Amino acid sequence: QKMKHVPLEPWVTLTYWDEDDRLVIVASTQVPFHVRRILAPVLGLTEGQIRVIKPRIGAAFGNKQEIYEDIPAHLTIATGRPVLLELTREEQFIYTTTRHPMRVRFRVGVNKDGTMVAQDMRAWSDTGAYGGHGLTVLGNTGHKTLPIYNTPNVRFWGETYYTTLPRAGAYRGYGVTQGVVATETLITRIATEMGMDPLAFRLNNIVKPHTENIMSKVWSEGREAHGEMIETNALREAAIQGAAAVGWAQKYGNPNWHTVPGAPHLRRGIGVAFLMQGSGIPNLDMAAASIKMNDDGSFNLMMGATDLGTGSDTVLGQIAAEVLGCTLDALIIRSSDTDVTPFDKGAYASSTTYISGGAVARAAEDVARQIKAVAADMTGIPADEISLRHNFAWLGTPPPPPSSQSPIPNPQGWSANHSLSFRDIAIYATHQQDQHQIMGNASFISPVSPPPFAAQFAEVTVDTETGQTTVDNLLIALDSGTIINPLTAGGQSDGGMHQALGYALTEELVYDEAGRTLNPRFDDYRVFRADESPPMETLFVQTFEPSHPVGVKSVAEIVVNGVAPAVINAIYDATGVMMTRTPVTPERLWRALREAQG
Repeated sequence: QKMKHVPLEPWVTLTYWDEDDRLVIVASTQVPFHVRRILAPVLGLTEGQIRVIKPRIGAAFGNKQEIYEDIPAHLTIATGRPVLLELTREEQFIYTTTRHPMRVRFRVGVNKDGTMVAQDMRAWSDTGAYGGHGLTVLGNTGHKTLPIYNTPNVRFWGETYYTTLPRAGAYRGYGVTQGVVATETLITRIATEMGMDPLAFRLNNIVKPHTENIMSKVWSEGREAHGEMIETNALREAAIQGAAAVGWAQKYGNPNWHTVPGAPHLRRGIGVAFLMQGSGIPNLDMAAASIKMNDDGSFNLMMGATDLGTGSDTVLGQIAAEVLGCTLDALIIRSSDTDVTPFDKGAYASSTTYISGGAVARAAEDVARQIKAVAADMTGIPADEISLRHNFAWLGTPPPPPSSQSPIPNPQGWSANHSLSFRDIAIYATHQQDQHQIMGNASFISPVSPPPFAAQFAEVTVDTETGQTTVDNLLIALDSGTIINPLTAGGQSDGGMHQALGYALTEELVYDEAGRTLNPRFDDYRVFRADESPPMETLFVQTFEPSHPVGVKSVAEIVVNGVAPAVINAIYDATGVMMTRTPVTPERLWRALREAQG
């Protein structure tokens, strides 16, 4: 179905001329450098005459990848005055992009022993009046669903159609969300009709680590496809741990658990879905970072990465701090200002921690090498015998980390003869022998897009008299590589599962015959409130991704994909009725139940 992103903050832009007659654009955007690049020819200015600043904003989910900053920019150019444009919520619904509605047909060839031997998917996508993301979203529908299962024969065919409805665009999940509803519900139905446990059936067919992504040989979101290896894949471990946590073995196929005592019209069900996504666009996405050491031993970290409320400033700062051997509060972080920060492609395609984090890690490695070289010059100790921890260079093995009450250790109490403070090193480098600025710059681009993997579980209670579905529990077990910050990663996961509840059960844009939006408001467009959220849990099964300096993969998008198919599978487990259309509203399920009963 067609859906809206509904970020907390709508689109907002402020434009004005600065004291140097340069156009400043302060925007709630995901892509500040792309805004500058695209608007320059539109406005008749050079990139050097435009400055784009992305302050802290209230989420985006793909909606703010588009360019609309030209409207206030043209007015500022025409009037010479500052212009503020803020869309109302209704304008946000009508004017901005939606998720691509799709129809997907999926067929699977299976041997009698339950071995999958062929997958055949065909998808039809509605791109609306414009085709900005028409090709890449559709490509991902097959590219990031079919390779989960190891079949020798795979076919994917997609068609994108222009319609007179509002334009579709990027939405968290980017085509995978639509595809897995088809793949994961059919696989559950196959397993059930063959008398097999749907979880065991999946585990018998999943792709293994160190296997080529079969779709990557023919498809890439960016440049020409070259083929990619899936090096890290802990899906099996994640699914086993997730199943244990939800009690899959005790609940699936247990008639006593499926019934509610004293309420014969209520039926319980449990469902599972397997998922994969990507981490940036290979051979295309690039990010850069710059780190400068100050006289007091603190650091300026400058990066173009865009924090949309995802916590990326903190996470990327943690990567820098880990490599530099400093505390997080020793970093002064600046991001998303085209005048003062290096280039970054923007926040999309689950790329920030992987792509932008790679640039930060490499810049920090360069600065750490310089710090060790200066410390070696000051002490006569070889640089490879020096380690960096707790804002100090240690000659040998550093002591344990300091307590929270003393975040920066006192060298007088910690073997003063065997350590140098970062402050002493910075002052020596800048003001004494061989004077120079300690600073590092780095860029990162990857030839691969390592997929995170996940097993999504859902438990539901269905009222067979009304068709009302209540989600009782959601759990996702994730392989997202090294987890830099469990709190922010868990926040991404909880937010994604909560957002996906609407995709599964309530959210749908409705249009009249003239293409007018009939429900451009929160009263008629039903989004789950915070107090309606079911219990949610995330399990991280960590791996170290070898294509990245600190072993990370993505979290942001994969967590929004599995709730809908897992909930539909749970409804199937509860009622024996497999729904093939989202959202599964009470009326649709009620009609399906009546039809099944004859």
